[in-house]
Amino acid sequence: MEKYKKSWEFHGRTLTVENGEIAKQAGGSVVIRYADTTVLSTATANNQAKDTDFFPLTVLYQEKMYAAGKIPGGFTRREGRPTEHATLTARLIDRPIRPLFAEGFRNEVQIVNTVLSCDPDASSEMASLFGSSLALCISDIPFNGPVAGVMVARVDGEYIINPSVEQEKNSDLNVTVAGTKNAINMVEAGAKEVSEEDMLKALMIGHNAIKELCAIQEEVIAACAKEKMEVSLYEINPIVKQLVDEKGAQRIREAVSIKGKLERYGKIDELIAEMEEEVAKLEWEDDKAREKAVKQAHEYGVEVEAGEVRRLISEEKIRPDGRGLDELRPLDSQVDLLPRVHGSAMFTRGETQVLSVTTLGPLSDAQLIDDLTTETEKRFMHQYNFPPFSVGEVGRMSSPGRREIGHGALGERALLQVLPTAEEFPYAIRTCAEVLESNGSSSQASICAGTMSLMAAGVPIKAMVAGVAMGLITVGDTYSILTDIQGMEDHYGDMDFKVAGTRNGITALQMDIKVTGISEEILREALAQAHKGRMEILDNMETAISAPRDHVSEWAPKMAQMMIPVEKIRVVIGKGGEQIDKIIAACDGIKIDITDDGKCVFYHTKQDMIDKAMQIVGDLIREAKVGDIYDATVSEVRESFAFVTLFPGTDALLHVSELAWTRVEKIQDTLHVGDVIKVKVTGVDATGKVKVSAKECLEKPEGYVEPKKNFKPQGKPNFHEKREGANVERRVFKKKENAE
Repeated sequence: MEKYKKSWEFHGRTLTVENGEIAKQAGGSVVIRYADTTVLSTATANNQAKDTDFFPLTVLYQEKMYAAGKIPGGFTRREGRPTEHATLTARLIDRPIRPLFAEGFRNEVQIVNTVLSCDPDASSEMASLFGSSLALCISDIPFNGPVAGVMVARVDGEYIINPSVEQEKNSDLNVTVAGTKNAINMVEAGAKEVSEEDMLKALMIGHNAIKELCAIQEEVIAACAKEKMEVSLYEINPIVKQLVDEKGAQRIREAVSIKGKLERYGKIDELIAEMEEEVAKLEWEDDKAREKAVKQAHEYGVEVEAGEVRRLISEEKIRPDGRGLDELRPLDSQVDLLPRVHGSAMFTRGETQVLSVTTLGPLSDAQLIDDLTTETEKRFMHQYNFPPFSVGEVGRMSSPGRREIGHGALGERALLQVLPTAEEFPYAIRTCAEVLESNGSSSQASICAGTMSLMAAGVPIKAMVAGVAMGLITVGDTYSILTDIQGMEDHYGDMDFKVAGTRNGITALQMDIKVTGISEEILREALAQAHKGRMEILDNMETAISAPRDHVSEWAPKMAQMMIPVEKIRVVIGKGGEQIDKIIAACDGIKIDITDDGKCVFYHTKQDMIDKAMQIVGDLIREAKVGDIYDATVSEVRESFAFVTLFPGTDALLHVSELAWTRVEKIQDTLHVGDVIKVKVTGVDATGKVKVSAKECLEKPEGYVEPKKNFKPQGKPNFHEKREGANVERRVFKKKENAE
C-alpha cells in the first residue's frame, strides 16, 4: 500500500488527508488533520452477512483526553464510558451515513473515530464525519458516498463555515448540516428565534461547502480506493411473498386504515401471525429453513403494511388515522398536576403524552462538564425518559440510551434559547420529560410540556416554545409533506423533520432522512408547513398557561443575593470551611453559593432562614469605622494590651492606657478572656488594623486633668533621626571609597 498525503485550504484552515501508513489492517483508514485537530477514522466490515432484519452499523467517536493534554479523572485515570457529547457526536456521524448503504446489506460494519489531537477552533466532529465517509469510500465496503458535514454560524449577519469557539458563542444561529454533493440528508440546529428564511439560507450555504468537501474526497478516492467486496443483498423468499400476497396482503392493507393505534397494530399483528402459521405449514428442508421462512413472512407482512401507508398518503392524500396532510392530532395542555413539585405540566397530542416536571436548585447544582475542549457548568438540564409501557410493551428499564440522550439534547437546545440568564434568575434548572404514551413525535411533545412546566415553576422564560415533527413520503418525482407524524408515518416515511420555536422564530431543528437527500424546495415547504402547525400548538398551550408565574412554588427554594468584598470571602468561608458550615448549621441547612467576584446567593424554602443567614454574613463582612461603639468580647489578654472581638472576623487592640481614665497597673487584673466590654473605635490603619478605647465610653472623672506628653529634649536626635544620620554617613563613606 502506497502512502498518500495531500492538503487543501478549506475556509481559512488547512485540511490534510493521510492514508497508507496508519491502521493498515482496517478495511479503510485515514488520518484527517484539520488545523491542529487530528482524527484517525477507520471502517471495517465482516465478510459474511448477519442473519438479521436490520443493517448492523456501529459508529463510535472516541475522545482521548491526551488529545487536549489532560489526564482523565476517576480512580483508574482512564477514559471510561462515552460522554454525552461523544454519544451525540456518534449519532451525528451515523445519521447521514446510514441511508447511503444499499437496501438489504446485512454485513456488520464498524466505524471508529479516535481524536488524537484537539484544536478547539477546528471541529473534531466535522473532521470525524469527513474521515468516516472517506474511510468507507476507500475501503472494500460497498457504500454510496461520499458524504460530508459542516457547521454554520451567523455573527453580525455574516454566515461562517466551521466557526471558532468564540464565533460560535456570539452566533445567533448554530447549524450542523450534512449531505452528499447532490442533496442535504441531515440537519441539527439551535438558534435564537431566527426566521425560516434565515434558517434555509444557512442550510444552503452549508451545502455549498459540503460540495467542496465531497470533491476533495472524490480526489482521494480516485487515488486510494480498494476494490469493493462482492456481497449478497438480503432478499425475501419468493414462495413466502406469494403466500402472503394470496392469503393476507389485502387484509393487512385494510387494517392500516383502522383509526386507533392499539387496535390497528393489534389487527395487523394478528394477520401477520396468521401468515407465519401458514408459512410454517409448508414443506421446508429443515427446521432452520422453516424458522427463517416464518421470520421472512413477518418481514414481508410489515413491507405490505408500509407500502399501503405510503400509497394512501401519496395517491389518496389520506393518512392512516384519517387526517389531512397538514392536520394536527387532537391537543390537550394541562399544568399543576403534581402538588409538591416546583412545576409540572402534561401535553397530549393524539396518542402521544408527556409529563414534564421542573425542579429548581442552587447554581451549585449545575452539571459539571469536562470534555476535550471545555470545563464548564451546565445550568439547564432537559432530560427525556422513554419507558417501555409508553408503547404497551414489556422491556428493560435501564440507564438512558443513545436515542433518549439525543431527544433530551434536542429539547434542551430548543428551550435553552428562551431561558433567563443566571444573573436574571440564579437557579440551576432541570426539566424531566416522562413519556407516558407514545405514537410518534414524543420529543416534540416533551418540548411543549417542558415549556409549560417551566412557566408553572415561575421561570421567567422569554417566550413559549412548541415543537412539531414533519414527515415526507416520496414516490418518483412526487412528494407529500406531513404535519405531526405518528409512529407509523415516521417508521415507513422518508423523513423525520423536527422543528421547534416560538411565535417569533425557530429555536431548534433536527432532520433525518432515509433517502439520499432532499431538495431546497422540499425544505422550504416543510419549514412553512411546520410554522403553521407550531402556531396552532402554541394557541392550545396558552389555554393552560399564558405567562410565567410571577413567583416560584412554595416548595421551591427561595433565593436572595448580596455582594461581599472579595477580600472578605475567606472570612465568610472560614478556615477549612468552618465559618460557612456554622452558618449552614445555624440556618436549617441553607445552601450558599459564593462566586469569585463576591456574589453570594442564598437558597432555602423558608424566607426567615435566608434573612438570618444574610444577617450573619452581613455581620461577618462589616468594617469597623472610627466612632463606632461595640459590645466587644475579650479574646486574648497580654501584659500591656488585650485583643477584643468587635464582631465575627474583626478583632481590635485595646491598650492598657485606654482601659480607664485612671491608671491601671495590670490589665490582667481587670480583663479576662470571655468578658464583654463596651469599646469605641479610635483608629483604623491602612492595613485594616483597629484600635479601640474603653475609657472613651465612660464619663471623665470630675477634675480629671490630661497627663502631659513626655516630649524628648530638643537637640537630642530621636531613633529615626539617628537612623537617618547613620545612613547619610554610610553614603558619604561609600563615595569616598569610590573616589579613591
